Amino acid sequence: MKKILLVEDDANLGALLQDYLQLKGKFDVVLCKDGEEGLRAFTKQVYDLLILDVMMPKKDGFTLGKEIRKINPHVPIIFATAKSMIEDKMQAFNLGGDDYITKPFRIEELLLRINAMLKRTENTEKKEEEKQTSFKIGKYAFDFTLQTISIGDNHQKLSTKEAELLRLLCMRKNEVLTREEALLNIWHDDNYFNGRSMDVFLSKIRKYLKDDPSVEIINVHGRGYKLLIN
Repeated sequence: MKKILLVEDDANLGALLQDYLQLKGKFDVVLCKDGEEGLRAFTKQVYDLLILDVMMPKKDGFTLGKEIRKINPHVPIIFATAKSMIEDKMQAFNLGGDDYITKPFRIEELLLRINAMLKRTENTEKKEEEKQTSFKIGKYAFDFTLQTISIGDNHQKLSTKEAELLRLLCMRKNEVLTREEALLNIWHDDNYFNGRSMDVFLSKIRKYLKDDPSVEIINVHGRGYKLLIN
């Protein structure tokens, strides 16, 4: 479930947006009534997206957005305001805003903008993940390009399939990697024989990582596997 920080000084509108987004969008929405409260909330949790009203007491939305950008330059921000002047829109984007919506607006439109922005963010993160070739696995260093796992002066050469499988596990670290995803990504076919072959490679990878007790690859019954790093 995606977490959204909503900072809106209109209590009725804030409650309406919070309820709608949690019900229709299935988001976890934290509502704050002014900019100072919003900044405190932002520093206590990690959010996937922010919706900031511009005209607020104590700290306006533009000031809040500027301060948040110093802390996190990447979290998506949507500014919401009753102003429709081009200067305000320019200021919103110059301060690092990702989108701008003018009041009054349809809640359905806001939901569409939120979903579109989160999808773009996920695609960007996925592309960055695909570029990554070096991983830290507990005490081990895994180099996907060289196909090696290293711990101290010991280096273990991996086969291409072993390296591809370990990379997928690293990209889903502490999350479930389904059998189907692994088989389709590496073998391009999730048939029984490829599944048995993957089990053999997993057994080998477990042996390569056995010298660090904080690292474990577990089976998740009926789903797939999980690389756990404590």
